[in-house]
Amino acid sequence: MRRALFGTAFLSLIVNILGLTGPFFMLQVYDRVIPSKSVPTLVVLGLLAILLYAFMGVLDTIRSRIFARLAGIVGSSLSERVFRVISGTPLKLKSNGDVLKPAQDMDQIRAFLSGPGPSTFFDLPWLPIYLAACFFLDSAIGLLATAALVLLMVLNLAASWRTRKLTAEFSTALSNRNAIGEDASRNAEILAALVMAPRAALLWNAASEGVSEGQRRAGDVSSFYAGLSKTLRNIVQSASLGLGAYLVIEGELSGGAIIAGSIFVAKALAPVEQLVANWRSLLSAQQSWKRLNRSFALFPEAFSRTALPKPSRSLSVEALYVAPPAEQRLTVQNVSFRVEAGSVLGIIGPSASGKSSLVRAITGAWSAQRGKVCLDGASLDQWPAEARSRNVGYMPQVSDFFAGTISENIARLEPNADHAAIVAAAKAAGAHDMIVALADGYDTRMVGNGGALSAGQRQRVALARALYGDPFLVVLDEPNSNLDADGDIALVTAIRSVRDRGGIVLVVAHRNSVVSVIDLLLVMEGGSKKAFGPRDEVLKHMNQQQNARRRMAAASAPALTVVENEGQP
Repeated sequence: MRRALFGTAFLSLIVNILGLTGPFFMLQVYDRVIPSKSVPTLVVLGLLAILLYAFMGVLDTIRSRIFARLAGIVGSSLSERVFRVISGTPLKLKSNGDVLKPAQDMDQIRAFLSGPGPSTFFDLPWLPIYLAACFFLDSAIGLLATAALVLLMVLNLAASWRTRKLTAEFSTALSNRNAIGEDASRNAEILAALVMAPRAALLWNAASEGVSEGQRRAGDVSSFYAGLSKTLRNIVQSASLGLGAYLVIEGELSGGAIIAGSIFVAKALAPVEQLVANWRSLLSAQQSWKRLNRSFALFPEAFSRTALPKPSRSLSVEALYVAPPAEQRLTVQNVSFRVEAGSVLGIIGPSASGKSSLVRAITGAWSAQRGKVCLDGASLDQWPAEARSRNVGYMPQVSDFFAGTISENIARLEPNADHAAIVAAAKAAGAHDMIVALADGYDTRMVGNGGALSAGQRQRVALARALYGDPFLVVLDEPNSNLDADGDIALVTAIRSVRDRGGIVLVVAHRNSVVSVIDLLLVMEGGSKKAFGPRDEVLKHMNQQQNARRRMAAASAPALTVVENEGQP
């Protein structure tokens, strides 16, 4: 972009020099053509002025198009990083509800760069040329233009001070309103079933009023200073005509210099006036850029890592501590275990015991506060992101999808994915027959909640996505919560196939349908590891503990006494 900016600066120099055409044309007409009454001179001067104006218009158009293309380049360069922020923020920060705010910030920057604002900054450096021309005509006209410039600068500073806070408040109000809209869209069924829509509409209306009020206040301040600067410019331009007339009467100035001086003063004031008019958009773009920079700092560019061989031996978790994004509360504390290839680990425990937090950290979805997760002894952060994705399959509790076909979702949106690998993953998940029974088969379109598919069908597609590419580690978080008997059988078959090919499966489950295929069992309680080892040994130990607690409870319970009263116990 540096060459383009230098070229734009050069074009701005030529455009501003050509801007002197009008004053010099008027000087020649009033001081040479009218006294000599020479029509040929007037025609030649007029044709020359038309030619220069046309050339200036072409250059100005080219400059505007350069800015528009620079805005596109900036947007393209930011687009991927902005998407990383949008997709990664829920894993690092507490969401403010307006998940698309970074994209709106990028659009704000792009809109400013493609508008008239940047031209103002390229015209400002040539302001001294017009100011010098005013002094060249007469020092009084130069002093008048200087005083007007000082007043416009003061107005610009006042506008900046008044609008900065208002613009930030408007941005916050807009984010709050958008968050309510996203909540309403996500909870559409609840709003309809429980007739909550009218009450939710009250929240939306209140937030919209805040947006309107913030926009009105910021607009009022901006328009006030823009109108004040325009009024000042008109007054100064008329004052320059009056001053020029006075100087002509005193014999210090020619008649043509009156018009030329007025144009020079207008040219000197124009960039500053444009700056005041575009200050609000500049301020919005500046705040957007600051917000994006703060977000980008949380998502640094990934550097190239040495490729590691495909894992094939073990998964190890070492002294792992995990907390939800942007929270200090630990949900997993000091958990360590090791699983060898060809094993299935079941993770059980009561609700809120840290099971889902644990598997999120194992897959790399959440960052560990302390400790590490290793594949074949190499911690997850040593694996390039793309390589890690090929080696890890993950099926979360809630199966959401991208807008696209079933085939695209199973292939994890991989471009030019191997169709045979997609079908193989679907067959491994027991989903192939279900998919081909649909009207469009693998080309059936899906949306975030799976479209017309049932909950069980969505889980089968999500399982196929987890199994795509035969990953070494497959993590399943409550994979059978919505499956019927056939689905349970397909799930058990899929787990066995991963184990038989030498992979590792981690299953978070509350139902007993997968117990038969589990080799190891990890029991979580209160975020800590309560027990870990071979399935039968852990279950036997848990039964012994449970029986012991029952005996203690029975021994400490008071004896019951039956009292009969008129035949009624």
